[in-house]
Parts: sequence; structure tokens; C-alpha cells
Amino acid sequence: MPRIVDQGAQIQYRLNSVVYGNGLFVAVGSGGSVLSSPDGVNWTSRDSNTFARLESVTYGNGLFVAAGHDDVDPGVVLTSPDGLEWSADISADYKLLLGVLAGPGLFVAIGQGGIIMTSPDAGVWTMRSKGYYNELRSVISGRGNQGFITVGAAGAILSSPDGRDWVQRVSGIETNLLGIALGNKTFVAVGDNGVILTSPDEVNWTQQNIEPSNRLFAVTHGAGQFVAVGQKGIILTSPDAVDWSIQKSGVFSDLFGVTFGAGLFAAVGDNSTI
Repeated sequence: MPRIVDQGAQIQYRLNSVVYGNGLFVAVGSGGSVLSSPDGVNWTSRDSNTFARLESVTYGNGLFVAAGHDDVDPGVVLTSPDGLEWSADISADYKLLLGVLAGPGLFVAIGQGGIIMTSPDAGVWTMRSKGYYNELRSVISGRGNQGFITVGAAGAILSSPDGRDWVQRVSGIETNLLGIALGNKTFVAVGDNGVILTSPDEVNWTQQNIEPSNRLFAVTHGAGQFVAVGQKGIILTSPDAVDWSIQKSGVFSDLFGVTFGAGLFAAVGDNSTI
């Protein structure tokens, strides 16, 4: 049975993303909320220096990086070497960002309007042209930690060997894809209406048949299994990305992010749910 944690905030935020890195869990969300935990159980609020809606957080290259936006103000990219003290970089260039990834030697950010940006240090970002203009929601590193893959609206799947040049792949569906993960030599993408796609090579994709139609927002891999989370607190698990089982989460809030670290899966969502 998954452990359900109430981090006890007086204000209930929507937590959109969670990552594990450098011995620390970090979750981010609306109102500039940033929470950290060494064990996934005890969480502490951190000062993010912004009230923007933080959409995504990643760790790599010795740095935690979070990205977000606001309906009025420019977007923001937050950086922290330890997940505790954060610096905010505010720019109109970040306003459309929905996802960020620390890849091998390169940070990649994606978002609305098909925006793709790359940076060697999460400080100076470069726009990349790829001829795709629908929303992109999630990005991961490819097999062997080489290249990048991103998914998004209308079944979009794009891949790149270097983060600079992108190729659109054929997913075979028009359903919005919201999350992607790699594990056990298999790529898994999830999205609206409970859609799950799998691929052995990021090129050829197969839709898996599952009963729940809950919207799936995120997926991760760890401890030999895939875990997908989504609407109304749904949690699905699978050892092979083909046969999926429903787990009791104990909550009814939407779950928007999931990660694995220190032998623990952590999922976050609406109403400050962890």
C-alpha cells in the first residue's frame, strides 16, 4: 500500500512535478511552491523567490532546475545546487515553458506553441527550430542517456540526438500525451483517456489496452516497474508496460507527477497531495 503524506501546509497548492536527486526529493507547484524532503515523508517548504506556477523540476549536472510561468508576468527558471536555496531568473522567453529536463551535459525545456529551448548551464538558453507548433508536455533522455524525446498535444512525439535537431515520430494516435518515461529498454508515453503507448526504439509505437480511462499525467520507472499516475488519484503499475494493475492510492486528488528515488516512489498532485 502506498504511503500517503500530508505535508501540512496551511495553503493548499497544486503540486505539478517531483524529482529525486543528490539525496533529496523536491516537489514544485502553484504559487511558487517548492518543497524538499530527504526521505519522501517529512517535507519542508522552501523560498522560491517567485509566485509563478511552477510546472516542472529536474536534477542533473549538479543542479536542480524548475520552470514555470504566470498569466501576467514573464516566466521563470529557478536553479539550486542543493534544493534548499533557490535563485530565480525571470524572462519573457520562459513564459511558455511546461517541462524541463537535465540531460547529459544539456538542459532541455519544452512547452506551449511547441517551444524547445536548450542550455548548457540553465542560465543561457537557446531557441531551437523544429517545425512543430502544438503544446509539448514532457521530455526525457533517450536510451543510454543519449539524445532526447518529448511528447505533447495530438499524439506528438519528437526525438533528437542532441537537443538541437528534432524529428517528429508517428504515434498513431491524436490523443494528448502528457508524460513519458524509459525503463527496461522500453519507452512508455501516457496521456488523456488513459492512453498508454510503448516503444522499443522511440520510432515504432504500440497502444496498450487498459480499462481505466482516467487521464494519466505522468509516468516513471524504478525498482523494476513502471508507475503511472493521474486523474482522481489513480495509480497504475506494470513490470513490462503491457499488463497494468490499479493500486489504491487512498486519495481522490489528481496526481500530476511521480518519481523514484532512495527505494521509494513519490507522487504529488492537487491540494498539496504527496
